[in-house]
Order: sequence, then C-alpha cells, then structure tokens
Amino acid sequence: MPANLLNLPAYTVVALEKSEYDYHIDAEVKRAVTHCIHCQAENPQGFGRREQVVKDLPMHGKRVGIYVTTRRYRCRACTKTFYEPLPDTDEKRAMTTRLVAWMGKQAIKRTFASIADEVGCTEFTVRAVFSDYVNELERTIRFETPKWMGIDEIHLIKPRGVITNIQNNAVVELLANRNKETIIKYLSGLQGKESIQYVAMDMWQPYKDAVEVSLPQARIVIDKFHVVKMANEAMERVRKSYRESLTPNQRRGLMHDRFVMLKRESELNDREVLLLSGWLKNYPELGLAYRLKEDFVKIYDAKTKEEALRRFVAWEIAVTADVRDAFQDLIRAWRNWQPYILAYFDHPVTNAYTESLNNLVRVMNRIGRGYCFEALRAKILFSEGAFKKQTIKPKFERRREPQVATRNFEMALMREMPAYAFTAAHQPNEPAREINFGADISTLVRLIESGEL
Repeated sequence: MPANLLNLPAYTVVALEKSEYDYHIDAEVKRAVTHCIHCQAENPQGFGRREQVVKDLPMHGKRVGIYVTTRRYRCRACTKTFYEPLPDTDEKRAMTTRLVAWMGKQAIKRTFASIADEVGCTEFTVRAVFSDYVNELERTIRFETPKWMGIDEIHLIKPRGVITNIQNNAVVELLANRNKETIIKYLSGLQGKESIQYVAMDMWQPYKDAVEVSLPQARIVIDKFHVVKMANEAMERVRKSYRESLTPNQRRGLMHDRFVMLKRESELNDREVLLLSGWLKNYPELGLAYRLKEDFVKIYDAKTKEEALRRFVAWEIAVTADVRDAFQDLIRAWRNWQPYILAYFDHPVTNAYTESLNNLVRVMNRIGRGYCFEALRAKILFSEGAFKKQTIKPKFERRREPQVATRNFEMALMREMPAYAFTAAHQPNEPAREINFGADISTLVRLIESGEL
C-alpha cells in the first residue's frame, strides 16, 4: 500500500477498497496516546476500539471515506474514558480539515447540491460548513470604512441593500434587505463610522432615515444617476403612449427610436442625428419629450446649486399640459428631495459604479438559480482575486545620527569590508499596513463572466 496515498502523515494506510463511485480506505493513527486528555496523567490503559468513518477530499472523481479504528482509553488516575483524538480532523464533523476548507471555498463558486453529491454528504452539511467558512472570513477580513459611501440596491432573488465605497468602486457589504431597521443595524455597528463624510443614495426614504439616525455627521447626496433616470423614464412614457396612437406604417418609421432617444444628444452619431431630427420634426410631442429630457440633464451642468435651481424652475415652466402627467413623478421627486438633490452641486458625489453594478446584477441573476442569498453574498464579497487593496507605507523617518566615536569606528570598518555590509536601513517604528477597500465591482463582473467564479 503506497505510504502517500492519503498524503496525511499522521495516518498509516492499511487497506484500500474501491467501487464505481467511492474509495474506502482503512487507516490507523500512527502516534499512540500517552497522556489522559482530561488530567494529563501518563499511560492510560486501553479500553476497547470502534470504527469511525471520516470523509476526505474526492480523488480521481470518487468520493473518499477513511475508516479509522479508533482506540478507547481509561485513565488510571481519574478513571475517565476517552477516545484517541483524530489528527487533521474537523472538530465539529467527521471530515478532514482539508475537506472542510475545500468545501468552504467551493461553496462560493458552486451550488451546495453539487458539492454534496461530489463529497457524499448531505446538502445540510455543506450549508453548515459554508456558514462556518463565511463566519471565519468575516472575522479575519475587514473592509475599510468608506469616507464616501454609497447605499443602493441589487436584485438577487429580491431587493437587497448594497453598501459601496464610491471612491474605490468597491462593494463592502450586501444586506439581506433594504429595510430601515436593517440599514440602521449595519451602520450603527460600523467601525469608524465617524469618518463617513458623504452618503450617496437614491430617493428611498428608509435609506435617508437610517443615515440620519446612524450617521448624523454625514451629508446626504441624492445620486445624479437616479434623478436623470427618472427623466429618461418620463420621456419613455411619452414615447410609448404616443406610439400607440400611430398606424403600423408610422410605427415602422420609428424603428429603434427608443435606443436613439435615450442617448444624450452629444453622443449621437451622424446617422442617429439624421433619424432623430426627422422623428422630432414629424412628431412634435416626441420632440417636446426629448427636448425636456435633454434640458433636464443639462441642469447638472450648473456650477452652483443656485444656478441649478434656476434652471429647474425654467425647465418646469416648459413642461406643457400635453406631457405633464408623464413628467409629474420627476417634478414631485425634485420638490420632495430638493435639498438633497441640490447637495450634489456642493459635493459632486455620485455612484460612479452604477453601470458596473447593473452588469453585476445581470450576471448574478443569470447564475443565481440554485444558490441561496448567503452564497451569492459570499461570492460577491469574498471571492479571491476581487479585493481592491492598497499598501500604506510608514512615514519616512530621518535616520538617527551616530555619535562621533561610533561613526569613526564604522568608517574604519568600511575601509576593511565591502559596501554591501552597510546597506541595512534604519527600520521604521511603524510597519506597512494593507487596506482592503472591498470587492472591486468591475473585477467581479470579469471573473464571473469568464467562469472563474
């Protein structure tokens, strides 16, 4: 029997049986017990044996079970009985520690059911191993608290709250829901929350209430993207309603109108400019809706919030009765959230990651079937290779000047010894430290789309 069959030095392989799907390996613990595990008295006496099955990493496409004849002992001093401990075995379950570690990592990439089938255990066991693995990751991995925080949502099975580091385009937390109580609980327990300066969000009242309760020092800024999105949606309502009143031939003449009209005027190519000018000339109501959308976006070109407010007032006057119903939600939102929308012009903080986050939602929804929320959360937050990190070097410290006698002695040595003997630098008092900003969104999308996660 090959000694390295298991590659577990603490065990001796005695026998091997194999079937179509499994390896059955008989093994013994090499090192005998010499002390009582209760009182540490020497030379406990043997008191029977039992066979214990320990699952191990799959080999050659087969499940592996290690059958260990475990010895039972009775202590001569305290009279307590105990079984010999099994090396390299998980404390909670009859599995090797390497199998448990492997299952934890695999559960981020794969479904629990597929892992259970490959290992030969229950799906419940995989879930428990995964839970312990994630708890350990959360204990050892700490994301830097962002000074510019984003609160948004991502739809994974249902809407979830997502916390981001705006400056570094990274996800730092994924919450089970976006309720006020959930957001407050997270923000209140956040280490270093006093350093948060700005929080960008959409117009969702629970977000605002939670930030005002938990982060009174932070300035709330309504994200530009969400406000502009409402302008696009208003124009879309006009376009769809207007199309319904047209004949089939007229609708064919507006082919691809949605794609063109949603683009900014400055981003249109020559062909699209020609198409759009024809549509707006022939269909005045569409032209009005498009112009209102474009003029609203131009409000964000203002240099100050006073100028932005003047632009909005002028824009609202231009909203005629024909299209006012379509733009009413946008007008109401501006009035209800005006101080927080205008805060953008003092502090232009925006969720620049929004498009990347939308891509992440798309790919996560595509692979999400068969995954629970906890697994999807771990895939986003703890995937290897997705962290955005930065090493902070200690401050430069001026070297201490040696005393004259010491300097003369060193100069004398330098004449006798090679120069490289004196290249060791003065060690700084502070070591370098690594900052983890969270999971980089663009990297996550790339890893998932390429099948690496």
